[in-house]
Amino acid sequence: MKKVVLAFLALTMTTSVLVSCKEATKKAEDAAEATENALEEAGENLKEAGTEAMDKAKEAGEDMKEAGEQAMDSIKKAGENLKEGAEKMGEDAKDAVNKAGEEVKDAANKAAKEVEEATDDH
Repeated sequence: MKKVVLAFLALTMTTSVLVSCKEATKKAEDAAEATENALEEAGENLKEAGTEAMDKAKEAGEDMKEAGEQAMDSIKKAGENLKEGAEKMGEDAKDAVNKAGEEVKDAANKAAKEVEEATDDH
């Protein structure tokens, strides 16, 4: 009877160990699957983050380009305004010189005429 009890105990222990091994294998498989899923999700998240970063960089580049174009437009406009102002000042100066020249000419003619009249009277 001892042999039967020992055999039964051995069979029970073997069955218990087999069940434990199966459970451990199942848990290991579950852990491996969870790890694989987590890695896939992390990879997708990294890819998405990289795509978003590239989009933001492109958007920032476009904004910088637009700001540069606006600055160039402002510089061109300021240059045109400066040119127009300088041309106006040049025309005004030319007109003033011509007017002064005419006044000097008129004054010289008047003085010459007065001198002529003064010499004719003598």
